[in-house]
Amino acid sequence: MSFAAEQAPFDAAAYLAWEAGQPDKHEYLDGEVFAMAGASDAHVTIAGNVFIALRNHLRGGPCSVFISDMKLQVAADNAFFYPDVFVTCASADKAQAEYKSRASLVIEVLSPSTSAYDRGAKFASYRKLPELREYVLIDPERVSVDLFRRDEQGHWVLYPYEAGQTVELASVGLALPVAAIYEDAEPARA
Repeated sequence: MSFAAEQAPFDAAAYLAWEAGQPDKHEYLDGEVFAMAGASDAHVTIAGNVFIALRNHLRGGPCSVFISDMKLQVAADNAFFYPDVFVTCASADKAQAEYKSRASLVIEVLSPSTSAYDRGAKFASYRKLPELREYVLIDPERVSVDLFRRDEQGHWVLYPYEAGQTVELASVGLALPVAAIYEDAEPARA
């Protein structure tokens, strides 16, 4: 992720209008715009695998799954992000065409340039989504999936998964084998 330093700070409405005409994607955080970096083959493959599994599982139900071209608004932080994959089950989100704001599940596939941000500041922002139940971080360089789940007391509990295990996505009722997440992806390190 890199700063779009030439762009002066602007409000969310101006960002949405500006972003609609851009050839590349940019995330927005309280007046600042950040250019999105390209992704590796493994990154795109993993995100696609997760999207397909969720789409097949959720088909015909009240929930919708989105891949990296849909924005997710975090109003509490005056922010718009492009998660790799996310699910929303809120009827209010169906009426929003440009962005969604009530995700129950967010999945980010890590990259060397965004890993610390995805684990830190971005996760802190996502935690402000009242409907969010699970946040998943997938490492494309080694077989490692970290699932954070909000418990009844509002605490975030880590559930780590590795090769040979099955990720339990309780927010959508899906058991997803780690092997299916990494299918046809070539992690740099195993």
